[in-house]
Amino acid sequence: MGHSVGFIIVLSLLAIAPLCLCGKTIAGGYLYPQFYDHSCPKAQEIVKYIVAKAVAKEARMAASLLRLHFHDCFVKGCDASILLDSSRTIISEKRSNPNRDSARGFEVIDEIKAALEKACPHTVSCADIMALAARDSTVLTGGPNWEVPLGRRDSTGASLSGSNNNIPAPNNTFQTILTKFKRQGLNIVDLVALSGSHTIGNARCTSFRQRLYNQSGNGQPDYTLDQSYAAQLRTNCPRSGGDQNLFFLDFVSPIKFDNSYFKNLLAYKGLLNSDQVLFTKSAVSRELVKKYAYNQELFFQQFAKSMIKMGNISPLTGYRGEVRKNCRKVNAY
Repeated sequence: MGHSVGFIIVLSLLAIAPLCLCGKTIAGGYLYPQFYDHSCPKAQEIVKYIVAKAVAKEARMAASLLRLHFHDCFVKGCDASILLDSSRTIISEKRSNPNRDSARGFEVIDEIKAALEKACPHTVSCADIMALAARDSTVLTGGPNWEVPLGRRDSTGASLSGSNNNIPAPNNTFQTILTKFKRQGLNIVDLVALSGSHTIGNARCTSFRQRLYNQSGNGQPDYTLDQSYAAQLRTNCPRSGGDQNLFFLDFVSPIKFDNSYFKNLLAYKGLLNSDQVLFTKSAVSRELVKKYAYNQELFFQQFAKSMIKMGNISPLTGYRGEVRKNCRKVNAY
C-alpha cells in the first residue's frame, strides 16, 4: 500500500511538472512556465492585455515583437540585451545592421514593464516579457499557442559585434544561415519552421532590392523569383531610393499567421533571398517547405517546439544577470 501511495504521488508530481518544456540551462537552472505563479500571478495576463492592445492598434506590431525576441536570442542568448540603450559603458545592439531602422516595438515592451513593475515590483524580467510577447503575438494573429518556459534574467551588457555577426541576413547564402542557426544549437528543422514567422510582417525595399536588379553582381535579376511578382515589386522598389518602402513578407495573408508563406515559396514568390533559398538550395529544407505548405497543423506544432527551443538559448538564471527595473538600462546599485 505504502508503495502504491508513493507511486501515485510521483505520478501526480509528474503530471504537474512541465517536463517537455523545461530547458536545462548552462548554469544548471531551469526555465519553467509556472515561474511567476506565486511571485506575480497576473504577469502573463498583463503582458497579453498590452500586446493585444498594441496589435489592435497596429497589426504589424505582432511581427515586430516576434522579431525582437529572435534578434535578442541570437546575441548572447535570450537576455534582453537588445533592449539596452547606449550609455557610457554600453554600445547598443539597436545600432547594428540587422536592427538599425528596423527593430521596433520597444515602446510596447516599456509599457508592459511599467505595468508589471506596478503590479509586482522588481520581479518579471525584460527577457521573459519578450518571450511572452512573442508567443502572444503569434496567437493573436491566428498562430499556435504554447506554454512559455520562464525564469530568464536580464543581461548587464550588450554586444554590437554579436548582433552584426550572429543574426542571419536576408542576402546570406543558405549555408551561412544554417551555420548561424547551428551556432545557437538550432537545426535545419528549426530554421525552416522559424522562417515561417515571415507569414506576418514587412520587409524594406533595401532588404531584397538585389533580387530585382543585380542578384549575382552581373546586372541580372534573381531568376528564382517569379518574374510577374518581381515586376510588381519593382514599381515600389526602384534601383535607387525608396530604401525604407515596406512590402508584405507574405502578400497572400499578410496579417494572418498561417502556412501561406510556404505556399508562396513553392510558387517562387518568397520575398527575401533568405526565404526562397529554403526551397531552392537544399533538398532537406525543400521537403520541409513542402510538408508545411501542405499541412498547416504540422507547421504550427513544429513552430511552437522551435520557439521554445530558441527561447532556451543560454538564458541567465539563478543569480546571474539581474531583473531590470527599466528595460532600456541596467540597474543602478
